[in-house]
Amino acid sequence: MKQFFKYNGLSIVMLLLFVLSLSAQIILGFKARNDEIKDQHGKPFTLSEYLASGHFIEATFENWESEFLQMAAFVLLSVSLYQKGSAESKDPDKEEETDKEPEPKEDAPWPVKKGGFVLTLYKNSLSITFFLLFLISFVIHFYGSLLNYNDDQILMGLPVTKASDYIGNSQFWFESFENWQSEFLSVFCMVVLSIFLRQKGSPQSKPVDAPDSQTGA
Repeated sequence: MKQFFKYNGLSIVMLLLFVLSLSAQIILGFKARNDEIKDQHGKPFTLSEYLASGHFIEATFENWESEFLQMAAFVLLSVSLYQKGSAESKDPDKEEETDKEPEPKEDAPWPVKKGGFVLTLYKNSLSITFFLLFLISFVIHFYGSLLNYNDDQILMGLPVTKASDYIGNSQFWFESFENWQSEFLSVFCMVVLSIFLRQKGSPQSKPVDAPDSQTGA
């Protein structure tokens, strides 16, 4: 068990932090939404009803959407764009291992040995997967936002809105862009700050004694 944690500790801890954070979001969101409903003299949600409500779905997937967009954009843009001195960038003045064509070595992943279309897909599988996760989260966010918007409309005694009309609603796009801008800012900070700042022991940082001009970790 000790050895298993040694080799998988980073993913295990991040998963635990995700579960704890999501649990706190559910508990606090459930209370906050029911407080809003009570103020409008509506019927409060049960916990199971809340988990299927637009309030929970919208809040959860608008964040997932922005995270996956951030990662997809960063993975893809870092293929051809550089930042001199950043630990998060390839060196523009030399060929990187990641730019070399894959070789079907004995220990290579099976798509590399297979070749052809499978290999072409595999060579871009990380960015493709992040973009697919972004699109899935975007669609579910839209569904949850529409559901939450119509719940509010019903509470106020107003007519509900169709999906075809809501796609152009400023509320939905505000929810997206308020998250997107923060994700792009965080990547910008990571790229630029890693030029001048260090974290001993982290693969996201250059060695502490490395010059600011050194590019890549």
